[in-house]
Amino acid sequence: MCPTIVNNVETLCAVKHIIAMGGAKYAQLGRPNNTGTRIVCVSGDVERPGYFEIEVGKVTMGQLIYEMAGGIKWGRRLKAVIPGGSSAKVLRADERFKLKQKQPDGSTIEADLSIDELPMDFDSLAAAGSMAGSGGVIVLDDSRDMVWVLNNINEFYAHESCGQCTPCREGALWMKKITERMLDGGGVTEDPRTLKTIGDNIAGRTICAFGEACAWPTQSFVEKFPEEFAAHARKSMPPPLPPENTSRELIEREQIPISPLAHDPGWEKAGADAVI
Repeated sequence: MCPTIVNNVETLCAVKHIIAMGGAKYAQLGRPNNTGTRIVCVSGDVERPGYFEIEVGKVTMGQLIYEMAGGIKWGRRLKAVIPGGSSAKVLRADERFKLKQKQPDGSTIEADLSIDELPMDFDSLAAAGSMAGSGGVIVLDDSRDMVWVLNNINEFYAHESCGQCTPCREGALWMKKITERMLDGGGVTEDPRTLKTIGDNIAGRTICAFGEACAWPTQSFVEKFPEEFAAHARKSMPPPLPPENTSRELIEREQIPISPLAHDPGWEKAGADAVI
């Protein structure tokens, strides 16, 4: 096989050290099966955001946030972390993670870890339900509205979709429209489930991995913070009858007109007043 063209800056930076040290010596950096170093970018609600080079797995999430990045801003509390760029699934600060960790002697132990104890390596973050991804660590404090955070992410992916694949082209924009409407006060009770359903129908159904990238945030945020999404989705679900309610109507109306025809016996039997 022919070699590929590698233009990742982090990879190119490592080449010099691998050649100088030798592959075996370089592989002693980090943890078993997670060797070498990584450059992580810490952003969000921390005192000292920036780039940090770490040995893979030798630094925990807590050390990265509280020691290297100076802790949470303004003395607030940690609420969540996106550990591998915006497409990585979000982790709650109060979660516990049961991980199997490989030891230097080849043995494996099972550990019950908090988010602060979570090693910053590929295997550990994958076992925790997320991924190391690009190394972009986004820290969120307890002042953050998770629907707002997801909408910010959704706006990015809706804009960046190339539009080739229907699930991604339509789904990314649809998710963004829903979270935007929820923030504006037009959320209906079915919105959280609709968001998850859209994400589920994008992931695995596109040519490139952008589909998963835009679906995973929605899937994880709705799952991890159901109470916040429910709080933004309190209006009645309008019936699936023409004429449809516009987003503006859903936002401006205090009460959403409902009809028993939403489920049975069906709109085709309704009169002009949507009643049987």
